[in-house]
Amino acid sequence: MKIAVGNDHSATGLKVEITKFVESMGHEVINFGTDGYESCDYPIYGEKVGRAVAAGEADCGILICGTGVGISLAANKIKGIRCGVCSDTTTAHLIKEHNNANVIAFGARIVGSEQAKDIVKAYLEAEFMGGRHQNRIDMISKLEE
Repeated sequence: MKIAVGNDHSATGLKVEITKFVESMGHEVINFGTDGYESCDYPIYGEKVGRAVAAGEADCGILICGTGVGISLAANKIKGIRCGVCSDTTTAHLIKEHNNANVIAFGARIVGSEQAKDIVKAYLEAEFMGGRHQNRIDMISKLEE
């Protein structure tokens, strides 16, 4: 899979670790995040990843900022994006299985490196169940019209 990764300054170090981890799982990473530690604006990176996923340039996305919240709000403004914040593996699994999220977000100030890797692994290994869940996704998509 091609995975778009985006981050702000608070998550540069964690982004590097997550990128290596995702690549070790056999996936290709497209870096849309900052590589620096100077203060920058997370909406820029939420938008970049959201647009890449919505356009089909990437299969899914991973966003990291201080809490995961702000960057996910930006991504969710892009039509077709379903991004949620995950701070645990259960949410990361269910957000794909039930909500068919195409982008996840988490906070570098909230989860540590190993927990972040576990979250990413749970999300990437989960599969959308469809069925009644697809009906709910369709309802959400109609809200964008």
